[in-house]
Amino acid sequence: MLDIATIDKVDTQGMYKIYDKWPEIARESFESKQEPIDFGRIDDIVFAGMGGSGAIGDIFSSILSKTNIHVNVVKGYHLPQTVDSNTLVVVVSVSGNTIESLSVLDSAYKMKSKIIVFSSGGRMLEYCIKNKIKHRIIPQHHSPRASFTSYLYTVLNVLQSTLEIKKQDIFESIKKMEELNKKINSSNLTDDNPSLNLAKWINDIPIIYYPYGLQSAAIRFKNSLQENIKMHAFTEDVIETCHNGIVSWERKSTIQPILIEGQDDHIGTKERWKILKEFLQQNKIEYKEIMSVNGSIISKVINLIYLLDYSTIYKAVLDGIDPTPVKSIDYIKNRL
Repeated sequence: MLDIATIDKVDTQGMYKIYDKWPEIARESFESKQEPIDFGRIDDIVFAGMGGSGAIGDIFSSILSKTNIHVNVVKGYHLPQTVDSNTLVVVVSVSGNTIESLSVLDSAYKMKSKIIVFSSGGRMLEYCIKNKIKHRIIPQHHSPRASFTSYLYTVLNVLQSTLEIKKQDIFESIKKMEELNKKINSSNLTDDNPSLNLAKWINDIPIIYYPYGLQSAAIRFKNSLQENIKMHAFTEDVIETCHNGIVSWERKSTIQPILIEGQDDHIGTKERWKILKEFLQQNKIEYKEIMSVNGSIISKVINLIYLLDYSTIYKAVLDGIDPTPVKSIDYIKNRL
């Protein structure tokens, strides 16, 4: 059985301690005194960021998918050519030094779009001061990926007048995180901990199936598996896989299917889930189901991310791997 002493020994920089505080950090960030901004009329929003910062854009793409706001997520150097003065470009970089995001920021400035930047400082802050661009400083908690809730809920706080997201949905998402925290945090290292149970189940390469609205949770889970456990992982849309990916199971494989489902998935999606599970069962392929909470889209996505992210920390510890170091990423950055 896993214990705190083992977690502390393997997780040398205490990543799990930040995850234990995620609901608290989320509430503090949303209720902070960061000055809100109303950008007025905008036609669309572009979220730019890489890695843990890029996950913020994925989340907003999901939670704004049922609004009239069109969202683009840029993970790279280039802005869409459709960007103009009625576009809001939101650049997120926890370090403030991400090369790709700095390139997007410079392009957005030259294209005269509306801009706001969130970072802990760095070259982005310098650029914003020099060019009089709106900027909000958010301290880093441990690492960019562990800083997820502080950045997400600060963006929600600052842009609540611009984004079509109900305040009650935001508070609901935090409340449900608080409820989930009791089940998955490090004080409950028992068989009743769903994150720990998932961590114990994973013993090979996961393939994560998801419905369209929960893509952001699947991508975040994949990224956390890769960074925290240093293991391969893949994602596939459940509808799309029924048209191609399912054929892969005709050959024997050790890959493990993980099904991320929404409580109110589209009726057509529910039918595909049913058929896919029947197929896996008939072929004696073991799979794991992860069901979202009831509630708003932000509640579903955030709580899935919380449960799934924490499972990667537990899995890393169980495998004797320190979740924090990302030597390969450092190698890339040092070569740029």
